[in-house]
Amino acid sequence: MKMIAASLALVLTVTFFPCARAQSQIPSAGAYKMKIDGKQTALYVLKNKKGWKAAVTNYGGRLVSLLVPDKDGRPTDVVVGFDTVEQYQKATEPYFGATIGRYGNRIAKGRFSLDGKAYELATNNGANHLHGGKKGFQYVVWDARPVGKNALELSYVSQDGEEGYPGALRAKVTYTLTENALTLDYEATTDKKTVVNLTNHAFFNLNGQGSGTINDHVLMIEADRYTPVDETLIPTGELAPVAGTPFDFRKPARIGARLEEPNDQLKHGKGYDHNFVLNGPRAAVVTGDRSGIVMTVETSEPGLQFYGGNFMEGKNRIKGGKTDDFRTAFCLETQHYPDSPNKPGFPSTVLSPGEVYRTKSTYRFSTGP
Repeated sequence: MKMIAASLALVLTVTFFPCARAQSQIPSAGAYKMKIDGKQTALYVLKNKKGWKAAVTNYGGRLVSLLVPDKDGRPTDVVVGFDTVEQYQKATEPYFGATIGRYGNRIAKGRFSLDGKAYELATNNGANHLHGGKKGFQYVVWDARPVGKNALELSYVSQDGEEGYPGALRAKVTYTLTENALTLDYEATTDKKTVVNLTNHAFFNLNGQGSGTINDHVLMIEADRYTPVDETLIPTGELAPVAGTPFDFRKPARIGARLEEPNDQLKHGKGYDHNFVLNGPRAAVVTGDRSGIVMTVETSEPGLQFYGGNFMEGKNRIKGGKTDDFRTAFCLETQHYPDSPNKPGFPSTVLSPGEVYRTKSTYRFSTGP
């Protein structure tokens, strides 16, 4: 079997202190029982021996909550999400915590070709295709199979022609909560040549979801280059140096420190919404300025999309009655580059029959001084 997507490992490191009273709670399982498209939804809670909890729903294959300790040992929910499954259905932001497919990020004008045959995809982001289309994987009910107390396997068959993609794609993602980590294992096969770029779209706030701006978080990204975009956020094809730009996070810096600098790329994305060309397996390190929680991201994927919450508008009521206000969460999506099917110079996202697509993401946490 050919390995199409390199292993991901998002490493978020957490050192434990004696647990104090809980700051956060996961939603009620009863609020996640619903029939959607004739299939039953549910909330699954994974636990480890140290008191960590990860809540996952099969609606969209979503990470709903992730409780880790802050520098004082208080459990802190670092993932933005909702109290009910119905809120996910109605949200103006469809991607909170979701498994994204078939193709994470954008494909220009919803078009690409394979072996000389043109394919037309659904366009749902202006003239472009974004995160799998109008009914991407975030809107489907996955088949769920609990594996003991600490793992959940989710599977979904995307039929030939769904959202315009060729081939029946059998996709699977497994969430596993170990002693110090949450691991996501992805796998996919197809019966016809297609393109695949799976990822998870968790929105993080390391001070706790709903706790305010993430602009004071400190971020480091191990990337000498990034992929500049046009006004519609499609890569130009250039791999541009970050040196001398607001995109240089090779040394730790406040996320918001350079947001007001005059820069066309920041204008295009209304802030940070760009793919970084990674130097190696350690992709990024983020520190919550108040919680002391440190998240380290490691991956063998070639790219990392850093999104700074620029399109959050406070229109959705998230867990605990908070709202998803402007730049109160960030995303770090390990991935192949946006629009790769139309950029021959970018790493390929093509998957053929007989091949297996596999990626792996591991989230660990630590606390700083």
